[in-house]
Order: sequence, then C-alpha cells, then structure tokens
Amino acid sequence: MAMTKKPVTGMKDILPAEMQVRDYVIRVIQETYKSFGFSHIETPCMENIGNLSSKQGGENEKLIFKVLKRGEKLHIAEAKEEADVVDCGMRYDLTVPLSRYFASHSAELPSPFKALQMGNVWRADRPQRGRFRQFMQCDIDILGDASCLAEIELMSATTTLLGKLDFQGFTVCFNDRRVLKAMAACSGFEEKDYDQVFIILDKMDKIGMSGVEAELLESGFGKEAVERYMELFAAVSEKGGLSCLEERLAGFIDDAAIPSMKTIMESVKAAASCEFSLVFDPTLVRGMSYYTGSIFEIKMEGFGGSVAGGGRYDEMIGKFTGMNTPACGFSIGFERIITILMEQGFAVPGERKKKAYLLEKNMPAQEMVKVLTAAGKEREAGVQVLVANMNKNKKFQKEQLAKEGYGEFVECYREK
Repeated sequence: MAMTKKPVTGMKDILPAEMQVRDYVIRVIQETYKSFGFSHIETPCMENIGNLSSKQGGENEKLIFKVLKRGEKLHIAEAKEEADVVDCGMRYDLTVPLSRYFASHSAELPSPFKALQMGNVWRADRPQRGRFRQFMQCDIDILGDASCLAEIELMSATTTLLGKLDFQGFTVCFNDRRVLKAMAACSGFEEKDYDQVFIILDKMDKIGMSGVEAELLESGFGKEAVERYMELFAAVSEKGGLSCLEERLAGFIDDAAIPSMKTIMESVKAAASCEFSLVFDPTLVRGMSYYTGSIFEIKMEGFGGSVAGGGRYDEMIGKFTGMNTPACGFSIGFERIITILMEQGFAVPGERKKKAYLLEKNMPAQEMVKVLTAAGKEREAGVQVLVANMNKNKKFQKEQLAKEGYGEFVECYREK
C-alpha cells in the first residue's frame, strides 16, 4: 500500500518561501524582546499529564495529545482507566511549562525574572485559517513582579515588536478579571455563577448586547440582575470607559484595581513606538481559568479573532510550590502573524544578495573546483551562493530559484 504524502490533519509542511519569513520574524522577535531585558529559555515539549490536567488550562485541557507509557510500564491488557496507560502529554501552551520551570529553578534565576519562550505546542483542535494542531507559540512573561510595571513592559514590548513588523493601527483590548467579577457582583449574580456568566459574555462580539442579554435570561438568571448587568455595559460605552465604573463598583472591587488600570493605559500610550489603539473593553474575558487580574488581547482589522493575548496569573506557580508568585505574560499568535504576512506578500527586508551557479552535468573536477573557489570567495563577501547541477529545463529551474530570492544566475559549461 502506498504511503500517504499529506501531513497529519492540522499540521503542515513549510516551504522555503514561508520559512524565510518565519526565520526573519523569529529574529525580530528575539532581538526586540531581548532589548527589553527578556531572557530566552526552553522547556520540554512533553509535560506530566497531571500538570496539564490541573484545571489551569480551561478548554485546552480537552485538546491534549496524550502519550502512552513506554516499555515495561505499558500494560494495555490490564488497564482499567486512562491513568493506567497515560503518564504525560504534549504541551498545549507554554505557560504551564513555564510555571513548572520557575518553581524548579527559581533559586537560580533573578527576581523579577523576564522570560522569553518560543516553541511548538500541540492541541487536538479543529483546524481553520491561522489555526493548526501543531503551531509555534511565542511568549514573554514577567515572574515575581506584582506591580503594574509588569503589564506596562509586556504591552510596550509586544506593540513595539508588531511595529517593527510593519503592523500599524491595531487595537489592544484591556480588561481585568477583578472588574469582571465586580461587575457581576454589583449586578447581583452569585459567585458560583460567574464562570457561566462570563462564558456567555465572551460571545458579545458574535451575538451582540441583545444576544448576551437573551442568553443570560434563557440560562435562568434573574431579570433584575441581567438588566443591571446590561446597564453597566451601556454606561461604560456611553460615558467613556473606566472612570464611570470607579464609583459604581465601590465596595465590590479592590480600591487600587481601577487606578492601576489607568496607570497602565496612560503609561503604555505615552511610551508607544508605533500607531495603535489601547481601549478598555469590559466584555473581554479570555478563556483561561488561571487569570487573576489584568487580561489583554490584540486585534487586527480584517483578521477574525485575536493575534496576541495574555494576562496576569498570580496563583499558578503556587500550585507547584505552595506559595503564590506574581506572574504576568503576553503571547503573540505567531502562526496568525505569519498567515497575515504571507497573504500580504511580505518580502523580508535587507536580505543578502543571492546568486546561483548552475553547472553543466559531468563537469571535470578541475573546472568544478574553480567554480567552488569563486563561490567560496563570494560567500566570504556576504553573498548567499548556491552551487547546483543544471537541470534539463533550466528555465523552470531558474523560476523556482527566483521564488526563493535568487536574482543572479551564472551558467557554467565545461571548457571546449
């Protein structure tokens, strides 16, 4: 039976033209984030299944690629439950591994610790535009800083990065889980119902205010609480954001929460290095259950869904150590950024000159050495040089090489 040429569903082969863009973006990411003081680290692609299934990853825990035990530990015939055959899984994000990493190595790291991670993650998701089952994630996190400086640095670094990739006019949406909970409490919802309320609220961009109101009522929540909740959102929209909530939520929220949010927004706007909007969005929820404070997303016109997101997760590291550690992170949707750039026909700036020597087949060794010597000198001068045998259809060969950026061709024939 013939082997299958196509990759596994939701995973993809990457052709040279895209790989050039990916390599360039990775370089810009590393240079930009390192300039903000982030240190590059790496964690394993597999994690203990208990860590991945700790109810920290929200819906992603339903999408784990689980890995069977190996060798003598695997007894399928005797297994009675999943734990008998599974002991680890492919990581579905980089935040859970980072928390384990910090819990294990905190004595060897500076405080606060600014981490940069780039690596593949795996989710048994339904593939769609810009979404795959294996994909690169790029995270920056600040661990050990409870102040709003962490959020300011994360937003500033991420928006600077997007500006360096020529993105302008995008929108950073900002909220805080404390505001979400305070608005629900002020409206009269019970704490045990918050998660269900927020799941419905998260549909606001798809079903609108009236749709959220209708679904809350259909879910059995009291009409009075729902009406108060809707009125709060209307007030934020009409009266200009955070300021109108400060008085309304008094007694339901930490007094420092809203002033801290204002400081973050004012500071990020003042330090902006490119053009973007930063808006308070009281409907922003983000699905991860581990968020405890600030949450944020970046949206771009013409692309459904966010291209970056993150927030504060002050309680996750404590799951490993028994002692909570302030933590905040921002993740770029690397694959979505690449998808947008490829669709726009992005050309890598400042690429080295590319030259190809095409050799007549069966060229004598002494003549081939001359070409190899010339190619070596050009490489030393900074030129990217390809030496290859000439195909019968050299026109098509040149066309394919041109797609990879080769602009000069030298046809080399044996001496007559």
